[in-house]
Amino acid sequence: MPSPEGRDQAGATGAADDTLAPAKEDVVLTDAEFSAAVSAVTSAFGDPTRRRIYLHVREGADGTTASEVAQHFDLHSNVARHHLDKLVSGGYVEVYTERSANGSVGRPSKRYRASNRAVGVEAPRRSDDLLVLLLGRALALVPPADAECMAEEVGEDYGRLLAIQMGSSGGQRSFRAALHAIADALTAHGFAAHADARENSVALIRDSCPFFDTAQQHPVICAVDRGMVRGMLAGLYGKAVPAMESSRALGDAACVTVV
Repeated sequence: MPSPEGRDQAGATGAADDTLAPAKEDVVLTDAEFSAAVSAVTSAFGDPTRRRIYLHVREGADGTTASEVAQHFDLHSNVARHHLDKLVSGGYVEVYTERSANGSVGRPSKRYRASNRAVGVEAPRRSDDLLVLLLGRALALVPPADAECMAEEVGEDYGRLLAIQMGSSGGQRSFRAALHAIADALTAHGFAAHADARENSVALIRDSCPFFDTAQQHPVICAVDRGMVRGMLAGLYGKAVPAMESSRALGDAACVTVV
């Protein structure tokens, strides 16, 4: 892997190998969990330039801007921003704003810094499995219509929070760019998602689901997924109405949401 300008190639390569190495956990992943974890890492770090950018961002204690990354790697600013947004969607980089040090009036600078998220194929946390099971049992005690409404509201609130963490507000991205960012974020959360353009719409397809076992028993949980898509779409693009086309929990080959 090429090293960034002005840095020792062996040192940079070694850092990348250590950073991207699979977590050494004595826990066996299911096929779906392993597929989702690999998809998330591949989406974020499958491009060699993006890996170099991540290492560069991680080493900067004060964060960096898209313009600074573009200059450092001799990229167009839009290309640098695309790579940074991919890393943000996966949760590996976070966005914050900072005003000029001299206190001058103007738009705050948008900066990127590495998050605390570990990089690699991580074993699932069994406490999460227990919480999902508890959620399924709790929703089963609530009238179906109320349970679905509550699950979608929780998902939508969380989706809006994810959009804020991606450093965007409504209307700042094109529709297709927003859908691709949402697919990256869903993949990072275990859904193994991708966006598929159709004639008059775009479909979000999830080949894996972190709630799958519980969702088979309590399909109402799928409303959380639908709410996440709605919330992220509202934050990244604007008002839109996603519609569920198919669901793995109901026996379909994949979960598909059409927007």
